[in-house]
Amino acid sequence: MASPTSTRLLKPLLLPLASGDHLIDPPVVLAPMAGITNAPFRTLCREQGAGLFVSEMVTARALIERRPETLRMIVPGKDEWPRSVQLYSVDPTTMRAAVTMIGKENLADHIDMNFGCPVPKVTRKGGGAALPYKRRLFSNIVQAAVQAAQPFGIPVSVKMRIGIDSDHHTYLEAAQSAADLGVIWVALHARTAAQMYEGKADWSAITRLVEHLKPSGVPVLGNGDIWSGADALRMAQETGCAGVVVGRGCLGRPWLFANLVAALQGDQMEIAPTLHHVREVMFRHAHLIVEYLESEDRGMRDMRKHMAWYLKGFRVAREIRHDLGMVESLAQMRSLIDRLEEQPYPVEVGEKPRGRTSHGRPPSLPDGWLNDPDELVHVELEDALSGG
Repeated sequence: MASPTSTRLLKPLLLPLASGDHLIDPPVVLAPMAGITNAPFRTLCREQGAGLFVSEMVTARALIERRPETLRMIVPGKDEWPRSVQLYSVDPTTMRAAVTMIGKENLADHIDMNFGCPVPKVTRKGGGAALPYKRRLFSNIVQAAVQAAQPFGIPVSVKMRIGIDSDHHTYLEAAQSAADLGVIWVALHARTAAQMYEGKADWSAITRLVEHLKPSGVPVLGNGDIWSGADALRMAQETGCAGVVVGRGCLGRPWLFANLVAALQGDQMEIAPTLHHVREVMFRHAHLIVEYLESEDRGMRDMRKHMAWYLKGFRVAREIRHDLGMVESLAQMRSLIDRLEEQPYPVEVGEKPRGRTSHGRPPSLPDGWLNDPDELVHVELEDALSGG
């Protein structure tokens, strides 16, 4: 908790729900990450103080086709509220149908739209970070979602990147369009699609967007390179953003959210768990995944990718690291982690970048995509599987 003398840097973020206004306090949001932010991981982050926890990205088409795995992905964890779902689509009609389905079946309390994914399988179809370049298509999709959500009192937000590359920035115009159409906030990952996840995020773009949207009253959330509570505090101070969105920084570190909350409330607290504490979080995470997937085999296979993130910076015998990366059961995992020797948290390594480190590259785009930004195109429908 914040000390009695602490000062709040950021106000609570307003989430206008059908049941009445909800304040996201603190304004700290878990970013959707494919294959990561399932209900078990959201539970761990929620317990550490995250204000909003967004599901893995799902395609609107997969949702309306009622693909079983897609429907599982949006199921909330126990006591999870507000329920937040991120949707991706390249077609206004499909987006409208998906949002209507969510509203009619009471599947979510908040919808976020993905216009920031940089991976080739998404951008080559004109989706994700490529889509805002086509101004009319972007506006039509946002309008379809906002209008479809309105009768159900579901607020809609958007997440985007700076643009396609250094020559094609889209964020200022796209964000203004989204704000005019009624979104409740805009979250900006301060990189282009071409950058993928390399280099440093350009926080000055967040500052420019805050100033650009100030007359509209639509708040801006900042995303990119938040690895510690100090980073969140610095982003808020430097950019004037209304909240922060955290993705890769919390991989293997759900307690990061407690540090973010403390920093933004003016507290000096910093959680640095010992290895024995970390191993218990790991084991609980594994239990939650097995329960969620209703299969120990599937659950442990899913858990394997988290092992290196949890153990980053700790001294761990090579054979134990190897075996944890191939672990097949909860019993085997328990035996392995019980062999870990107690150590203090490796702060210098633990708070450095983690997760995706994809090198920048020219984005894959549909033929002729950059010819005319005002062209109202009909792009190939998204796959019915989740994107990246």
